[in-house]
Amino acid sequence: MENAMNYPLLVFVVSFSMLWFSGWIGAYLRRQRKLEEDISEDFDIIRAATLTLLGLIIGFSFSMAVGRYDQRKNYEEAEANAIGTEYVRADLLPAADAAKVRALLRNYLDQRVLFYMTRDEQEIRQINARTAQLQTELWSAVLAAAAARPTPVVALAVSGMNDVLNSQGYTQAAYWNRIPTGAWVLMVGMGIFCNLLVGYGGRVVKRKGILLLVLPLIVSISFFLIADIDSPRGGLIRVNPQNLISLVESLRAH
Repeated sequence: MENAMNYPLLVFVVSFSMLWFSGWIGAYLRRQRKLEEDISEDFDIIRAATLTLLGLIIGFSFSMAVGRYDQRKNYEEAEANAIGTEYVRADLLPAADAAKVRALLRNYLDQRVLFYMTRDEQEIRQINARTAQLQTELWSAVLAAAAARPTPVVALAVSGMNDVLNSQGYTQAAYWNRIPTGAWVLMVGMGIFCNLLVGYGGRVVKRKGILLLVLPLIVSISFFLIADIDSPRGGLIRVNPQNLISLVESLRAH
């Protein structure tokens, strides 16, 4: 099933509507029954503590999203380094095997660039299938050379190919590593509860409806930014495969 958090704009619209409606319900309940003077001070303490807890949860979730984004960037760099190193180590193989490995690596590199830049899920599945096929061909190429000439020099090329394959697995794992659903449920639940308290505890002032928009807007923008950073493909903030693209240009130049 498609993850709704892949659509940050939808997260913003839905969360803003829910939070604003929660504040409006709180204000409506206050008009029905006002706070008694003896519990008003305790209510203010509870409201302040709840808002503080919401801020901490949003802050931790934002930190989680940024950490995952940095991880995806680091693995993109690691992939480019592994592929570039193996392309050079192909010289350690026999001439025929070296030419085959280089050709496969160039095709593999193109698929890795597409993996980072494509958003369509169907195309991603096709890219993953072609990537898996190329990985099999690459490993078979170096394995045949190692079987024919089992020397420490050839072993370096085999080790480099192992790094290429592992780096793709780490990248895929990083793309699957998202903020847990439980964290989102907690954030949304706390946001709804906080807006209920703010609406219920607010004083009757002119244009209060406009004031009730402030907290939902701020929290919804926070949710939008977290979802945008956490989404590898659906958001505006995405990992640009600049290292892989630079490697493609470097190989074409040579």
